[in-house]
Amino acid sequence: MLEDELALFEKSINEFGDKFRNGLSDNPSQVLGLRDAFKDSIRALSEKLSLKLKEEERMVETFLEYQNQLCKQNKLIQEKKDNLLKMIDEVKDKKQELEVLTANIQDLKEEYSRKKETISTANKANEERLKRLQKSADMYRDCLGLEIRKIHGDKLQFIFTSIDPKNPESPYMFSLSLNEARDYEVSDCSPHLECLAEFQEKVRKTNNFSAFLANIRKAFIATVYN
Repeated sequence: MLEDELALFEKSINEFGDKFRNGLSDNPSQVLGLRDAFKDSIRALSEKLSLKLKEEERMVETFLEYQNQLCKQNKLIQEKKDNLLKMIDEVKDKKQELEVLTANIQDLKEEYSRKKETISTANKANEERLKRLQKSADMYRDCLGLEIRKIHGDKLQFIFTSIDPKNPESPYMFSLSLNEARDYEVSDCSPHLECLAEFQEKVRKTNNFSAFLANIRKAFIATVYN
């Protein structure tokens, strides 16, 4: 729009120049009229250009304001984008932590299953071992005057009779259990035998349980005669 106005202004000047040259020698009053018309034209054009410049200034201010708002919006969008990327990274980290935790839980489950199987196998072995001991109880009771009872704490109580000829019903006893290492553990011996620890160590090495019981019975008999 400003370029059009300038072109129009240039056209008016050229027309004035033509009229001025053509009428300069013929009619001086016409020259004065042209001068006044030119001044009026210049004044009107100046006012019009001034208005145009003010409009252009307002347009520039408006543009700068929009540009400032756009910068603010872009900055806000970038901040939201950064926050979103940060949240995505946090979610990825949480996902990795969850995967690690899930793997740890699975390892614990597998370890628990292995330990459970080991305990179950050990319990079955203990049950079989106690059954064998119980099976031998009848034979020992008949041959050695021995009674075997299962008591509290997964222990077996061995009660010998026919030890003292003067009092054949008098009980001589001890308790037997298995420790964490699956070895024999002797306790609650009555009357107390000094050689009990030696017998216990020997049966752990040889696993000859019949000889162990025979040695204890002999030791009980020895206490009677001593």
